[in-house]
Amino acid sequence: MKSVIRKPYLASLSLLFAASLSSQSMAQIAEDEATVTYPASYFAEYAPVNAKDMLDRIPGVGSTTGGGPSSIGGFRGGGGGGGGRGFGSGSGSSEVLINGKRTAGKNNQTSGVLSRITSDQVDYIQIIRGTSGELDVRGSGQVINVVLFEELSNSSLSYQINADRSRDSELSPGANLSYSNQIGGLDFVLSAVAEPRYSHSESVEDSILADFSPNERVLEDSISEQTSYDLTANLGYEFSDRSSARFNALWSQNDDPAESTRSTTDLTVSPNLFELQRNDIPGEQDNWEIGGDYETFLNNGDRFKVLFVLNQNNRDRTRERFDVFPDGSEEKNLFLKNGSVTEEEIIRSSYTRDIFDGQDIEFGIERAVTTLDSNLALGVLDPTGTTSPDFGGLVPVPVDNANSTVEEVRYEPFVIHNWILNDRMSLESTLLYEQSEITQSGDVSNQRDFDFIKPKVDFRYDLTPSIQLRGSIEKVVEQLRFSDFVADTDNNDEDSNVAAGNSEIRQEWYWNYNFNAEYRLPNDAGVIDGQIFYHDHRDKIERLDVTVTEDMLLSANGNIGDGHMYGIRLNGSVRMNMINIPNLLVSARITAQDSKITDPFTGEDRRMLHHGRGSASLSFRHDIPSYSLNWGASVRENFDGNTKIYDIDDVLDLYGEPSLSLFAEWISPGGTSWRWDARDVGNPERCSNRTRFVGRLSAGILEEIERRCSMRGLVMSLKITGTF
Repeated sequence: MKSVIRKPYLASLSLLFAASLSSQSMAQIAEDEATVTYPASYFAEYAPVNAKDMLDRIPGVGSTTGGGPSSIGGFRGGGGGGGGRGFGSGSGSSEVLINGKRTAGKNNQTSGVLSRITSDQVDYIQIIRGTSGELDVRGSGQVINVVLFEELSNSSLSYQINADRSRDSELSPGANLSYSNQIGGLDFVLSAVAEPRYSHSESVEDSILADFSPNERVLEDSISEQTSYDLTANLGYEFSDRSSARFNALWSQNDDPAESTRSTTDLTVSPNLFELQRNDIPGEQDNWEIGGDYETFLNNGDRFKVLFVLNQNNRDRTRERFDVFPDGSEEKNLFLKNGSVTEEEIIRSSYTRDIFDGQDIEFGIERAVTTLDSNLALGVLDPTGTTSPDFGGLVPVPVDNANSTVEEVRYEPFVIHNWILNDRMSLESTLLYEQSEITQSGDVSNQRDFDFIKPKVDFRYDLTPSIQLRGSIEKVVEQLRFSDFVADTDNNDEDSNVAAGNSEIRQEWYWNYNFNAEYRLPNDAGVIDGQIFYHDHRDKIERLDVTVTEDMLLSANGNIGDGHMYGIRLNGSVRMNMINIPNLLVSARITAQDSKITDPFTGEDRRMLHHGRGSASLSFRHDIPSYSLNWGASVRENFDGNTKIYDIDDVLDLYGEPSLSLFAEWISPGGTSWRWDARDVGNPERCSNRTRFVGRLSAGILEEIERRCSMRGLVMSLKITGTF
């Protein structure tokens, strides 16, 4: 509600900015609280098209190159998307609010709305580094609040026409159309998007046997012809200066038809044998989501709020593999079909009131119901079996736990206490109690109850108006992947068709210890921050042995035990004032980390899966307002070495080359943006070494070593964006 976010608790919201100041000096830091305010006039020289363009010009907030997440932690909508648990309570990432409110959604997030808000609708943008009960999100990071004008002068229609050109010369067009308006107390943004996601990759795999003699050479060519179609609506209504409501809706279709050819040369015989196979993989996917919230302030200043989200995700994917013979004829040898329907229902209500001077308390409850209906069918070529049309005309193969329904019902009452200790220190204390019941039916029947007490403490100290220290301790319970409960397709190994499910899996959780230090350079010259973190993991979910009969080794995701992870992140986003180029913004990030857990297959200590040694990135944006130009580049590199995925009979070691992206943008006199992007410049490779063993990995009997490298290649795009 616009009238609420202008209340005196954030004094910087009412700062007056002198027109005679330069745009960069207009970003003022209030002396008594950690809030930075950027008025719309700050961005005028850059001629931004939408609110996202404006954020990209703020050091340490948006994406330096305007093409992805921020170099300093990224930002996300308050809806807690990305598979989080319920609405979530925030994280170290920056949260985004619009008029002090978050979007009641998970797939339809606030961050996605930013590109649909035109720049002339934005009054100012706040970077809120403090904490308050009147903020609509909780988190250990900063809060970004995009404040729109109270009254919009007229409606706005924005458009984007774009096209991608892939390395194989495939041209993929797309478009984006958004309409926003305000009619009395109702404001809304409607949009329709068609986004190309065409992908073409080529890979080469060479393998050797245990005696280091050549085994096979495999060439694979894969094409995915996906286009994402999205319809979204974001509505808000002001009933009065004390009550408001918002409603959000999303419908999306993401069909993903794919095909691939795979040629294999057998090097163990002379002359070499050659085999050609083709995969036809029609994939269908659609999802919808509706969400909303209602908020009212009582006469005594207390606040009541209720939020809800309903969503559904439908997936259906079929893989048919054919042997291709020299005369051009084909024979199907594999049919693999996997379908799933995932539904989520979340409702959350809370009541906030001031209890003492500088203190407020929020208490409430969240209820969430998540359901997965999954089915899998496997058919193979078997001359001795009976074929079935439901299995692609092949012989059905029984698969354990292939048809199941998994449902979790979760209740989470919570209490959050905010205490402004003085003008430099604040303390936020949270206590949540989670109680859930997980039921599985179908091929497997199981029911279990869980409960967790989840405390969190977040302390912030403004050493000076520019230097802030933050420390937090939190117990985090991870969201379960329901696909781990049921049999699923195995897309990670060509020699394996099905991954087993595990009906006994339970939530993994960890203690999260964080210490942050942030320094905002004078005169809006940039931001430098660092973080030290330590995670104490319990019931970590990775691969474990679920073999039933020794003639068929079997693994599945499950709880393998306890471990820990620690590391340091250093970030910088600095304007090059020292070389007299203030409109050159350079951002860098480096993460160094390590982890330790006991491998369930070998009993030896190793790193956790998917937790490598760290990464580094460097990017820059150079604005040239006199020519209405901006350009930049971004490079990212993962630290290779010991980034491995362990399974019951093999080990996969991942590594790759740095990725480089470039962009250039020109803003026409009429305010139209012409932007050129180039991704994966230099055609970087993504590689892996898979070491296979005879029998269990623990036996150490080497079978073969496979080295595979794949490349998607350079993708260039042109985007034309403007408003009417």
